[in-house]
Amino acid sequence: MAADAAPSPSPSLPGRGAVKSPLPGREGLGEGRERSEHVALYVHWPFCVTKCPYCDFNSHVRESVDQQAWAKALLADLAFEAARLPGRRLASIFFGGGTPSLMPPTTVAAIIEAATQHWTPEPDLEITLEANPSSVEAARFAGFASAGVNRLSLGVQALDDAALKLLGRPHDVATALAALDVAQATFGRVSFDLIYDRPGMTREAWAAELSRALGFGTSHLSLYQLTIEPGTRFAVLFARGELVLPDEDTSADLFAITQEMTAQAGLPAYEISNHAAPGAQSRHNLTYWRYGDYAGIGPGAHGRRGGIATLRRKKPEHWLAGVSEAGHGMESETPLSATERATEALVMGLRLAEGLDAARFEARTGTPLAAAVKPDAVARLAAQGLLHADSSGICLSAAGWPLANAVLAEIAA
Repeated sequence: MAADAAPSPSPSLPGRGAVKSPLPGREGLGEGRERSEHVALYVHWPFCVTKCPYCDFNSHVRESVDQQAWAKALLADLAFEAARLPGRRLASIFFGGGTPSLMPPTTVAAIIEAATQHWTPEPDLEITLEANPSSVEAARFAGFASAGVNRLSLGVQALDDAALKLLGRPHDVATALAALDVAQATFGRVSFDLIYDRPGMTREAWAAELSRALGFGTSHLSLYQLTIEPGTRFAVLFARGELVLPDEDTSADLFAITQEMTAQAGLPAYEISNHAAPGAQSRHNLTYWRYGDYAGIGPGAHGRRGGIATLRRKKPEHWLAGVSEAGHGMESETPLSATERATEALVMGLRLAEGLDAARFEARTGTPLAAAVKPDAVARLAAQGLLHADSSGICLSAAGWPLANAVLAEIAA
């Protein structure tokens, strides 16, 4: 599962109820601004061992994969994109999917080498790979580290065997924790995912599971409320009444517990679903949320290139054929209007605890932040304690963050 895959910006922000949670306020807003010449690279590997019933990512199950053909095609797609982003400095690489830990380490190494030849890498280049916590894939971790990966994101998803079975995960808790041990011994930075707000989950059960997760000592956690995505097996079961999620009050309390416990453990939320120790935030994902440029290659990958939205062909076989025929897997390159760029930046930036920096917003979108929002609505919601706003930018308050969808709908011009 690709928790961190390159996003297609949309106005969908989690949160099914109002909660009070201790989140960062305006302090830190505007820090860490990336220079415009930076670029992030997202590499999509679309294959999985099984299709999880909650997952709507572009993932596919195939009996066999021509590894040599796929490595060659990814390198060609990368070269095509790099030619359209000359002179950039490479800030991060992210291998998502699908399950990129099914890739041969030699392919990962070849892509990293090519990317750092196309662009000048930053000295602290962050290279993340998503992995399933199986024993087979854990055996490859050393190979990925040798290839240049310095950050691993592990799809644990639950610390309960019954929950893992419900989620369709092919591993059990013991296998996942063994893989986590290997990851922490192999990589300097490790994150793992958990899905909460699961059917039947109580406040006490989640607090106990989260406490256990925090005890493993990773510097980053991605904690997602289970959502029902159209087109998934869970959507079918939910429509039939065979899958029941916690009610809104319970969901709100689970979200509040998450914020409180992670903050107390020194991993405060820096984004709605992501928590990190100071300095351990995912720099790659911050590029998305701060509306920076990123190149996306591989089937179904999205990208943003100087106000142009790029999209690769979605089906693996169609993408591969496109690369073979044209030297790239591009489906479309769509210039975005100033209004579209401003809307996307609003959606992405409101996810962050730091909020929207006015100077960065205008530099990235061509629209002043004040012109992209309704000033009366901003003033009203600020008076209600749902957001903070001044000349430097806008961010949601602790009370407003879980209501991000509603706030966005109110303030967008």
